Amino acid sequence: MKKNLGDMMCLDIYLSSLSKAELEKVKKDIKPSKRLVPPLMCWEFYYPKYQQNLKEAERETELKTLHKYSGKFNWKTDLKKVLKTYPYKALILTNETKRILWVNDGFSEMTGYPKSYAINRSPVFLQGENTSEAVKLRISEKIERNKPFKEVVVNYRKNGEMYNCEIQIFPLTGSNNSIHFLALEREVA
Repeated sequence: MKKNLGDMMCLDIYLSSLSKAELEKVKKDIKPSKRLVPPLMCWEFYYPKYQQNLKEAERETELKTLHKYSGKFNWKTDLKKVLKTYPYKALILTNETKRILWVNDGFSEMTGYPKSYAINRSPVFLQGENTSEAVKLRISEKIERNKPFKEVVVNYRKNGEMYNCEIQIFPLTGSNNSIHFLALEREVA
């Protein structure tokens, strides 16, 4: 049965499913389009998977970076489990003096601040006039206990826009009694 290739909405899918021998048989029937811009009729099939693949690749890159720090400081925390279990957009790694060592790309996307601006600063630069003193005090007290916790704080983007930021903080202790903190952050309503 000869297929009318001109009527196929997703020729690329059809052609990619053919064996080499089948492709050779239909090659003579394939003519270049006279359209200047070919339609993306099938993108809706690929786009969600493409986005998912990008997100997974980004998470893997973040995990690799954190594993480098983990190897350097001998953390005992299962970082893969933490990143897989808790939702986040931004990751912020601080040392025991609460100075930022590393942030992911999601941090810049969420806050508008470049990574280079955040490094060696305290995360308090994200706070402002409407950040609750009570919430700041609770966060400080919980950090001192060296236990994981979750809190919502009012933060500010670089453009001055206020947003509610859910923070999940995990203390990362090393074999030499060093301590770091990993904050998983996302905007919430």
